Amino acid sequence: MNLDGAVLLLVDYQQAFDHAPWPRRWNGDVDRNGKTLLAAWRAAGRPVIHVRHDSVEPGSTLRPGQPGNALRPGFEPLAGEELVSKSVNSAFIGTDLDLRLRRLGAKQVVACGISTDMCVSTTIRTGANMGWPMTLVADACDCFDLPDGKGGTVPAEAVQAAHVATLGFDFCTVTDTQALVAALEGN
Repeated sequence: MNLDGAVLLLVDYQQAFDHAPWPRRWNGDVDRNGKTLLAAWRAAGRPVIHVRHDSVEPGSTLRPGQPGNALRPGFEPLAGEELVSKSVNSAFIGTDLDLRLRRLGAKQVVACGISTDMCVSTTIRTGANMGWPMTLVADACDCFDLPDGKGGTVPAEAVQAAHVATLGFDFCTVTDTQALVAALEGN
């Protein structure tokens, strides 16, 4: 796997997602996988950009000043790592993410976070449409059970599978934590 010029983009690893009103998530390993990838990325001396959703919606658990707005333990930026604040699903819309990537000399973006079908997917789609080669680390992502509009629920596992398949079909390369860590150690 070629990681030349790759920047790791950690999308919305925030504490709010562990509590109501957010529905059940499927991936009990999201934090472990995300932290494993982040540690390997840092050890390789590669650039990291953190993304935080700063909601402008009244009452949102992701609103600045709310406990849920904070990044999950272990995902806080270290000195020299950038933090992009966004208020919509895509980390590219209304932010300077594209400029930051260019200033870092990025050639590709490796993304993961919460949730696969919302902010991660929208960021990958936007980035791909802007010309960035995008990679999704599927097992370092998570998503929620969603209402199906008919009184039922679409399980988070099905939401994940459909979105990973769609993204991999047309917008990005799909990989997993183990493959990326091995590629980092091989470089």
